[in-house]
Amino acid sequence: MAAANFGKIQIGIYVEIKRSDGRIHQAMVTSLNEDNESVTVEWIENGDTKGKEIDLESIFSLNPDLAPDEDIEPSPETPPPPTPSAKVNKIVKSRRTVASIKNDTPGRDNRARRKSNCVKEVEKLQEKREKRRLQQQELREKRAQDVDATNPNYEIMCMIRDFRGSLDYRPLTTADPIDEHRICVCVRKRPLNKKETLMKDLDVITIPSKDVVMVHEPKQKVDLTRYLENQTFRFDYAFDDTAPNEMVYRFTARPLVETIFERGMATCFAYGQTGSGKTHTMGGDFSGKNQDCSKGIYALAARDVFLMLKKPNYKKLELQVYATFFEIYSGKVFDLLNRKTKLRVLEDGKQQVQVVGLQEREVKCVEDVLKLIEIGNSCRTSGQTSANAHSSRSHAVFQIILRRKGKLHGKFSLIDLAGNERGADTSSADRQTRLEGAEINKSLLALKECIRALGRNKPHTPFRASKLTQVLRDSFIGENSRTCMIATISPGMASCENTLNTLRYANRVKEFGISPSDIPFSQGSGSRSDLSPSYEYDDFSPSITRVKELTVDPSAAGDIRPIIHHAPNQIDDLETQWGVGSSPQRDDLKLLCEQNEEEVSPQLFTFHEAVSQMVEMEEQVVEDHRAVFQESIRWLEDEKALLEMTEEVDYDVDSYATQLEAILEQKIDILTELRDKVKSFRAALQEEEQASKQINPKRPRAL
Repeated sequence: MAAANFGKIQIGIYVEIKRSDGRIHQAMVTSLNEDNESVTVEWIENGDTKGKEIDLESIFSLNPDLAPDEDIEPSPETPPPPTPSAKVNKIVKSRRTVASIKNDTPGRDNRARRKSNCVKEVEKLQEKREKRRLQQQELREKRAQDVDATNPNYEIMCMIRDFRGSLDYRPLTTADPIDEHRICVCVRKRPLNKKETLMKDLDVITIPSKDVVMVHEPKQKVDLTRYLENQTFRFDYAFDDTAPNEMVYRFTARPLVETIFERGMATCFAYGQTGSGKTHTMGGDFSGKNQDCSKGIYALAARDVFLMLKKPNYKKLELQVYATFFEIYSGKVFDLLNRKTKLRVLEDGKQQVQVVGLQEREVKCVEDVLKLIEIGNSCRTSGQTSANAHSSRSHAVFQIILRRKGKLHGKFSLIDLAGNERGADTSSADRQTRLEGAEINKSLLALKECIRALGRNKPHTPFRASKLTQVLRDSFIGENSRTCMIATISPGMASCENTLNTLRYANRVKEFGISPSDIPFSQGSGSRSDLSPSYEYDDFSPSITRVKELTVDPSAAGDIRPIIHHAPNQIDDLETQWGVGSSPQRDDLKLLCEQNEEEVSPQLFTFHEAVSQMVEMEEQVVEDHRAVFQESIRWLEDEKALLEMTEEVDYDVDSYATQLEAILEQKIDILTELRDKVKSFRAALQEEEQASKQINPKRPRAL
């Protein structure tokens, strides 16, 4: 076959091909087959090299720019312009012509025959050209049918699809090794749910390898040109939407089980937006409204604990297993296994945090654990937010405790955190919603800083800044403490902002750098130095431009930022009376806000300070009120005795008057003091309301 029919196709270039299932992607040309007018192409799919032989017409229909140059149709008297591949044919034909002239055929007939052959060749080229045009038209129509062009995000969908076609996917598998981490941070993506599918929401999350997560954030220029801003994050592990709970558990919580048998403290958090899969990950699979608790990390961890107990080296220790389940809501602790009784969190003389009254239930098997989980989940507080109709308003903490002869041997804390979108509700008109948002926001900041302090072996851990980190203090102190965070993300474009906030938070917990080599582009899809995750869409022609990398400077991130100055408020005048001005809680809160100045504006710091002092005042007022109530019972008994004394015939009037006056003075002193504290508490409530109105709406972003 003439080489000219291959047009601009050369060995080593990339061309668009169509698979038998309708997919269209790039492949590299490895050979040109002149005998059957076809080419052989190869591509990499799921780590394997695949090949295919495709005829030239199919190649030219998808790659019209590679077709042979179209010639102007010559007149019958003008021969077609010579091509390199046609020179041989021309020589052969001329020899035949000379031979025929020497015989007895006139030259005019030969010229007429030669022109007739040229016309036929031109007509054949025209037929092929028209056929290619028809095929291209059919292909465009079929593409429009395969992809719903009525989708308002059709352009973005095409850009994401084209970008994913340039990646070489190497997802996490069970064959990958499990690395030892003192702090492990991983991300789990869930699939699109039915609601998102019906709304034609797009999947904007790509997990190309075992530790890389890419977010394709849709943007729009001033001239209304739409483009993608691709943000890349790297973590210890990244689980795509096909990874089951067992696989997530294998790489995250399972390595921590042995820690508690070695007298250590282990902690596993599930963090993310409501509806992103936290409860599914920790609690188990859902079938409608019913949850299979046996498939969650709670139950899987309990199963391995009981299996470890049977090992000879641990069986001789005669360890007993206990479980607790409580929630932290708006800075208050409630026991989910004891009819939601309110608990007090205190520090003893040894600076050990004690949750007074928390019930520990002994468990003998996994079934006992599942029963406790069902009891606790039925009591947990939930509510409605702008992001979800059933947002978790509390942090749920399930603990597996090992005791040896009554003494603590090890503890595994499994925490299902509140939905992080509630941290943005600090400017709500409703005080309860504001307090919920403030406590969640503060506890998530404190949790991040405590984990960072654990990883860097800092001398001080700001665990007193929130109730969550206070009750988990022993998990952040000590050499034998290990922590794992599972950040769950929603894939939909509608959740893109919350997803980015979740990934930024997880990235700050354990700061990972990202380099161009971390993104697994397939061979031939472009230079790795370009990376090209930002697309621009113009006239249905996606073009690769650049990637936006997210890098964090570890040396700068750990620096203490300047102290945030704020205007004096009314609460400052009450510090002397209440004695809360220099409390450890306030010191840790101030340190926490200094270390997170980017997320905490000065107005929000003032608000958090007002909320913290208001909560402390509330606890003191309630305690004083309870003490007055108990004292009132004693007063009633004393007054009853005095009244009974007056019924005697010859009672001592002076003694009666003296005792009654003493009781009344004591009442007046105590009630006056309580009244003054209540007035101050009401002033603190007004101060909190004023501080909430001063919060800058642009900062902070939700965690």
